[in-house]
Amino acid sequence: MEGVNVPQGYQQVMPYLILNDANGFLKFVTEVFGAKEKMLMHRDDKTIMHGEVFIGDSVIMFAQATSEYPAGPGAFFIYVPDADKSFKDALDRGGKEVQKVADKDYGRSGGVTDPFGNTWWVTSVKQ
Repeated sequence: MEGVNVPQGYQQVMPYLILNDANGFLKFVTEVFGAKEKMLMHRDDKTIMHGEVFIGDSVIMFAQATSEYPAGPGAFFIYVPDADKSFKDALDRGGKEVQKVADKDYGRSGGVTDPFGNTWWVTSVKQ
């Protein structure tokens, strides 16, 4: 799509997750994928109204679920330096195995569901 004005530091398409535990999600992606906090806005009750993290140069937006905006799972394909390590780190932090890490045509890849219901396909490119 041509002519779209996208603010610097953002992409034209970004995932936006509504979560039952936005604070837990922030901790998980920070510990497993090295996410860096970009923005956090809180409601009066201290829950996350809007959050943004960088993983590499990609932005994920997220918020705490409310009755108006219920939680729902997402799925991600993410390139990491070491798929085996990221997979293990995710399992160590409450993730559930979807598919063991194995060699594929495109690299080493496996799937894990985080404690918040989102599936992450962690992949390392073959050198």
